[in-house]
Amino acid sequence: MRPRERSETGEQDLFRSRLDQIIDMKHPLVTLGRTVDWGFLEERFGEVYTDDPGRPPLPTRLMAGLAILKHTYDLSDEVLCERWVENPYYQYFCGEEFFQHRLVFDRSSLTRWRNRMGEERLAALIQESLSVATRTKAIKPSELSR
Repeated sequence: MRPRERSETGEQDLFRSRLDQIIDMKHPLVTLGRTVDWGFLEERFGEVYTDDPGRPPLPTRLMAGLAILKHTYDLSDEVLCERWVENPYYQYFCGEEFFQHRLVFDRSSLTRWRNRMGEERLAALIQESLSVATRTKAIKPSELSR
């Protein structure tokens, strides 16, 4: 079963503010999020899924975004999850429309997703995302340790 990809609804919520209304839209992660070709990633990573019955996988933008953040900032899964909950820029980068006060995924989902994708796909994802980030000046080359 392929992931149900989120698409921006543009809907308003009486009790919640949309992230794009409360964050700086010139922030490097917002710029990077606009530059990444999420459709291509959804297509590329969607190849590993089957149409077998079961729980639908998490959206590709969420999981790929988390992988990019993890490797860009050299974070453990635990720290990544903590920062995702408290950082609206991380959430926006991963495709959320509204601020989430709790994780919308289980931490073990990160490991399962990485195993499903394989080392080759993940390496290409990280390499391309870092290349886009440096080209768009979202990240300075000096911020990359390797």
